[in-house]
Amino acid sequence: MKDMTEAFFADTYALIEISGTNPRYSPYKKALLYTTKWNLTELYYHFLHDYGKEIADLYFEAYSDFEIEITPSSIKEAMAFKLYNKKEKLSYVDCIGHCLAKEIGVRFLTGDQKFEHKENVEYVK
Repeated sequence: MKDMTEAFFADTYALIEISGTNPRYSPYKKALLYTTKWNLTELYYHFLHDYGKEIADLYFEAYSDFEIEITPSSIKEAMAFKLYNKKEKLSYVDCIGHCLAKEIGVRFLTGDQKFEHKENVEYVK
């Protein structure tokens, strides 16, 4: 990450890591982030399961400001992308996020190895 004011689409994994103590994700705490309602859904479940309702509510509210709408064109592009990469069994949510990132002109921030060498991806483990 070159400029701390850069913008990224953060997948659920990235949001969890930004919330935690992973030093590789520290620079992204200062970035402008985008995500979708589906990523927030996964995030809420993660925190609810691991830490309980109070913490889940806290992070859900904190990241809700980053939510952007899923567009019809990103859905269509994402499903074509998922089909093209069907052997990798990519998640619907990540495919939509990846394509939405491209649509809005930012990189897709993830720690998912399946996306490591894909176009327009900022891979951080």
